Amino acid sequence: MTRSGLEGSSYYKLPKVLQWIVGNIGLHHIHHVRANIPNYNQQRCYNEVPVLQKVKPLTIRRSLKSLWLNLWDEQKQKLVSFRSIRMLARLQSRPADA
Repeated sequence: MTRSGLEGSSYYKLPKVLQWIVGNIGLHHIHHVRANIPNYNQQRCYNEVPVLQKVKPLTIRRSLKSLWLNLWDEQKQKLVSFRSIRMLARLQSRPADA
C-alpha cells in the first residue's frame, strides 16, 4: 500500500506561497499513503519522514515541459507526444533506400 501510494502519485514541488494557496495539494503523495493526515500537517510529515522525501518532485518547469506528453510508450516505458508517434510512423513508412 505504501509503495503504490508513493509510486502512483506525485510530489508537486511548488513555491511556498503557491503551496499555501492550494492547500498543500503538491504533497498529494502523502495523502495516498495516509489519507487521514490533514493538509496543514503534510509539510511537517514530509519533513519528518525520510521515505516521503525519496519521491522525485515534479516542478512547475518540468510540468510545463510535459504538457505535450500524452501517450504511454510500452516499449520505452515513458510518456511520449502524439508528434513523436507521427514522426515515427513517417520514418517507418519510408522505403529503406530513401
